[in-house]
Amino acid sequence: MKKKHVVRLVPAGRTALGDLIAAGTAPARTLGHARILHARILVKADEGGGGPAWPDARIAEALETSVATVARVRRRWAEGGPDDALHRRPTGPRRRRLDGAAEARLVALACSAPPAGQARWSLRLLADRLVALAVVDGVAPNTVRAVLKKTTSSRG
Repeated sequence: MKKKHVVRLVPAGRTALGDLIAAGTAPARTLGHARILHARILVKADEGGGGPAWPDARIAEALETSVATVARVRRRWAEGGPDDALHRRPTGPRRRRLDGAAEARLVALACSAPPAGQARWSLRLLADRLVALAVVDGVAPNTVRAVLKKTTSSRG
């Protein structure tokens, strides 16, 4: 099977990755263990001159990781270069969709009379109304549920 993303390292890149692997440590701030693993994957996947060009399954077995991780590192190297392949993207908390003012509008809306033809507000109706009122660009009903769960208001 032909690989979709081929890794070809230049000698300077191979040397830099070899130095990183040989050091055996990287700053914890950069998730050093993952960075070294990704460097080892790139070295084993190298199809350039002098590279071993191992298949993904063999790399995964040798480095005790998954084939999906090998494919992901290979893809990130092809799309973004070595820095993107070696550094993990931040996975921390995301920006809140509803700030304090938007939450207040949501609670006030939930406590108001439901739209005509409805017995009460549903989470989807509340989300759609927030978008219609231009409070937010878009919001999921589950986000509305989470905000209303924090309050002691009743939607009925």
